[in-house]
Amino acid sequence: MRVAELRRYPVKSMLGETVAEVVVDEEGFDGDRRLAVLDVATGRVATAKHPRLWRSLLRFSAATNGARGADGVRITLPDGRTVATDDPGIDALLSDLLDRAVRLVAERPAGAEVERPAPEDVLEHGVEAEVPFEILEIAQGTPGATFVDYAPVHMITTATLDRLGVEAVRYRPNVVLATPPGFPAFAENNWVGCDITMGVVQLRGTLPTPRCAVPTLEHGGLPRQPRAVRPLLTDNRVDVPGFGVLPCAGVYAEVRTSGTIRVGDDVVLGG
Repeated sequence: MRVAELRRYPVKSMLGETVAEVVVDEEGFDGDRRLAVLDVATGRVATAKHPRLWRSLLRFSAATNGARGADGVRITLPDGRTVATDDPGIDALLSDLLDRAVRLVAERPAGAEVERPAPEDVLEHGVEAEVPFEILEIAQGTPGATFVDYAPVHMITTATLDRLGVEAVRYRPNVVLATPPGFPAFAENNWVGCDITMGVVQLRGTLPTPRCAVPTLEHGGLPRQPRAVRPLLTDNRVDVPGFGVLPCAGVYAEVRTSGTIRVGDDVVLGG
């Protein structure tokens, strides 16, 4: 295997950017999910996992412009305008565009939570429907104060993407791994506890990646795509420790050895 793509998402649930190389430490990719939109009414982190409220976040994109951490991030708005995340009017602007009072924050509150309906309910009833949702604490497998869903790094293979037949961006991975011919789809299920080396960086698989409704939603110019999750509901439901039996694609990983990952790096699986 080799590293085919590297992606980071400076603002949680907005579209992100592809990079040729990235510094990785125990908190994950430099510049990844260092900012988030906070719902003033609930105090919870806004995420397109709850499509009725927040799917429009996927019409925004964010880029670091080569800066480190949360510095220098600019957001491209749905109308094409760009604004710096440290602009004094950013909260009012986002609140107006999202039609809900929000704040843009760079420090994850203790016990930060998101709202997550089951993807089955969203597929059955539609993105506008009021459906039940779980309240989940994010970043349980990550040190520091980033806004990742669980672990610092999320990976998916081209074998899995080819099986599903949809774009990688829908699954919001940090790393897309190019696999050789004949490599099995959903092999990532078996990487929990496995060392994964990319260049000088060593990761260890921690959990299969559960899937919410996000991959099925519009992503910028990409239309809705129910197929992004439907096959997982029948073909790859996995017992995810601590979370139950869920549709999965990809794997979360912790960072064991920091360093720089580059597109084209060889990928080696260990015991």
